[in-house]
Amino acid sequence: MDTVPNSAKTETARRPDGAAAGTESAGPGVKPGWLAAGAAALLLAMTAALLFSGAAAAQQLADPGALTRWALPVAKGLNNVAMAAVIGSLVFALFILPKDRATRRGHKSRPDEPEHPAFTRALSLAGGAAAVWTIAALGVLVFTYSDVSGLPLSADPAYTSGLASFLTDFSVGRAWLAVSILAAVTATLTFGVRSLAGLAFTAVLAFAALLPMALTGHSAGGDDHSAAVNSIGLHLLGVCLWIGGIIVLAFISRQLDGFLEPVLRRYSALAGFAFFMVLASGVINSLLRITSLDQLGTRWGTLVAVKAALTLLLGVLGFMHRRWVIPQLGRLSARRVLWQLITVELLIMGAVSGVAVALGRTATPRPEELPPDATPARILTGYDLPPELTGERYLTEWRFDWLWVAIVVTLAVAYLRGAVKLRRRGDKWPVHRTICWLIGLAALTYVTSGAPAVYGAVLFSTHMLGHMAMTMVVPLFLVLGAPVTLALKSLTPRGDGTRGLREWILIGVHSTYSKIITNPIFAAINFAGSIIIFYYSDLFGFALRQHVGHELMVVHFVLTGYIFVLTMIGIDPLPKRFPYPMRLVVLLATMAFHAFFGVAVMGQTSLIQASYFGAMGHDWGFSALEDQQTGGAIMWGVGEVPTLIVAILVAYQWSRDDARETKRSDRAAARNNDADLAAYNDMFAKLAERDARTENRGDRP
Repeated sequence: MDTVPNSAKTETARRPDGAAAGTESAGPGVKPGWLAAGAAALLLAMTAALLFSGAAAAQQLADPGALTRWALPVAKGLNNVAMAAVIGSLVFALFILPKDRATRRGHKSRPDEPEHPAFTRALSLAGGAAAVWTIAALGVLVFTYSDVSGLPLSADPAYTSGLASFLTDFSVGRAWLAVSILAAVTATLTFGVRSLAGLAFTAVLAFAALLPMALTGHSAGGDDHSAAVNSIGLHLLGVCLWIGGIIVLAFISRQLDGFLEPVLRRYSALAGFAFFMVLASGVINSLLRITSLDQLGTRWGTLVAVKAALTLLLGVLGFMHRRWVIPQLGRLSARRVLWQLITVELLIMGAVSGVAVALGRTATPRPEELPPDATPARILTGYDLPPELTGERYLTEWRFDWLWVAIVVTLAVAYLRGAVKLRRRGDKWPVHRTICWLIGLAALTYVTSGAPAVYGAVLFSTHMLGHMAMTMVVPLFLVLGAPVTLALKSLTPRGDGTRGLREWILIGVHSTYSKIITNPIFAAINFAGSIIIFYYSDLFGFALRQHVGHELMVVHFVLTGYIFVLTMIGIDPLPKRFPYPMRLVVLLATMAFHAFFGVAVMGQTSLIQASYFGAMGHDWGFSALEDQQTGGAIMWGVGEVPTLIVAILVAYQWSRDDARETKRSDRAAARNNDADLAAYNDMFAKLAERDARTENRGDRP
């Protein structure tokens, strides 16, 4: 890692502001006016892009008026920037900045310690931005109704009644209502919460607002809806981390005295991750809309090209930060260049945000509506019916779920970097654990993007096969990879009062919530009970018909399976571990439950989710009920194999622990000449002697 040159450490006395001697000054910083200039760049770029694409022109039918045509994109631009600022501020407060001044003076924190000025200013930005976000989201909601209804803003009772119906009966209205509520709650919490746990909860709410936004706009309809939603969701996440971070850096630049270098390094790593996420997700989302190179010449294609070029330029500036500027922070001239580059990035990011808003208002080259002759499968799933499932098609049919592809790639790269870091440091990390982790991630990719995902949307049996893999096969290999242990060994502990990934992992491991969910009894009940609740409630239908429901289903069953297997055979740290006999009892009970539920499904004479599987319209030679019974057999037969493997591993670990305990006892006995055994025998000898004396006294007359 690069370090600050010795020239940065020239002070020998404490400065009047209380900063420790020998720490670098933050430099001139970014003047507040440049933040306003970034907002102006957004408005100018958005206006130019809207005029170029014609999206702001009057509509021939049901025109809502000039106010709506221009106010809606402005409200969306403010919504996006304010949301990014909120998320960036919370991420900085949780992962990058110190909470109090103690870290800057080099002594231990106390409860009454005043907050670090950068932390305070970041949360001030979060509160103000959250208030703007709330107002902007409400504005988007109101102007969106005016836009889709073709009615100018009005106080007429009929208009307000239509607006109320829009909020409850239409997906776009419900989505923006959810964003407005989440923004309002986030704003309230940012003004009143100061604990890191409370801020973490606030950040979760802010991130949750990205989901309804991903479900609106161009991703809401048309072909490959799932890929469009996932790619735009990842795009929004990357944008918020990247742009939000730059806004926070500019806003707190004058409060980073003595803490500039670590803040920049941490943000640089985060921005690099966000850049690749934004670039990759943007390319994927664009390819979903552009079917030929000729369409790059359309107005939508031109705006995409401009946005991509500006994004790459930002990537180059970020590379300059990391490679050339940060290593030279000991020089005042380098710090001036740093803030000048950040100012330029603010302006370019404002322009990119403006173009992005205009893109959302511009018609795409590819139609987004379902064709009038859509098949039942297309209507129900969003995709045409795949060909008949054969052995070969288990390997050849793919439909990538970009959310899980991104998760898998991130986890694989992070794990390999951790393992390589340990080896370079001279520590050993078992190769078989790395192999198990990669196999688990490959299995997760196959389950979420391969044949189990493609055919699981139309066949109950394949869905059940994917379900068993998600809950038993994938978690088995991931647990054997011991990722938490690797993270704790490879991540460097922070000694400056901030909390990185390692610190948050330890907080999670030792939390009360962790104690509850990792209790083997709770884990087993959650693992088994979730199946009944899921398949015999409307949750199954929600997962089949709604993309959000499907992704939540995958998250839930992968996590419940992971926690269950972790409590049985994992080596990662847990608050409490049950003895091996109890683990085997729990496993046997789980196997019995799987068999019971599988047999029940096999014998069922009515369809589960009949309006879905019964209306799919496939003619592959078997009925939906026969397919469901096959699914029950898969759960009974296939589900038992991984459970049996886990039981064997529990027995193996039990035997190894006994062997280690025996060796430990033997070594202890060798050191003290069997003192424990001699004391044990001496105790029995004394007991026998006492019993003999008692008998002798009893025989006397």
